[in-house]
Amino acid sequence: MRGNWNRVVLKLSGEAFADPVTGFGIHGATVSRIAAEVSEVHRDLGTEIAVVVGGGNIWRGMAGAGAGMDRAQADTMGMLATVINGLALQDALEHLGEPTRVMTAVQMAQVAEPYIRRRAQRHLEMGRVVILAGGTGNPFFTTDTTAALRAAEIGASAILKGTHSGVDGVYDDDPLLNPEAVKFAEVEYIEVLKRGLKVMDSTAITFCMDNKLPIVVFDLMGEGNIRRALEGEPIGTLVS
Repeated sequence: MRGNWNRVVLKLSGEAFADPVTGFGIHGATVSRIAAEVSEVHRDLGTEIAVVVGGGNIWRGMAGAGAGMDRAQADTMGMLATVINGLALQDALEHLGEPTRVMTAVQMAQVAEPYIRRRAQRHLEMGRVVILAGGTGNPFFTTDTTAALRAAEIGASAILKGTHSGVDGVYDDDPLLNPEAVKFAEVEYIEVLKRGLKVMDSTAITFCMDNKLPIVVFDLMGEGNIRRALEGEPIGTLVS
């Protein structure tokens, strides 16, 4: 079932923050637009929102490992990149008057709070937007898995996974390469795993299946889509 979610995890890839021309760095106008949409639904709908951010616009651990770097080292660098994005989003939200907290799984006391489950829950209850950075704090795990893990830990009702590449849901093939690809309105976790559909990595999908966490995959770059997803409009794809 869509909508009627009091607490959600919004998963944002680092690439969503990137300059639309270069594909890298932090594009201020884009971050501000995302922050404005988060602020609007937080205030208007009263939804408690935790945001998990990626870091691919700055550094991708898999790319570093592919170039010969130690995978654990490369992933650690990626976790630090997510903190940079988290701080950028925090700044944009605070410019809109939103109370926020950045919590990170990697200890850096001068920069952000350490992630503590009960503290994160309390921040949400107090009306703060919580930005969860630093991944899980462990290499070899993606921020998709972080979103699934944190959603279960804090008692979120759903995960909203925003896409940024112009794909507005889950398809049976890559719609950017195959114009005849068919979009799913709804699809089951096990079907995603069996068919290797590009939603989240298999670890995250399996975790969501085991913990009965629905996932809405939608086009983050469409104006107003965060609100539409939270209000239960049939946008994107529901994985359940």
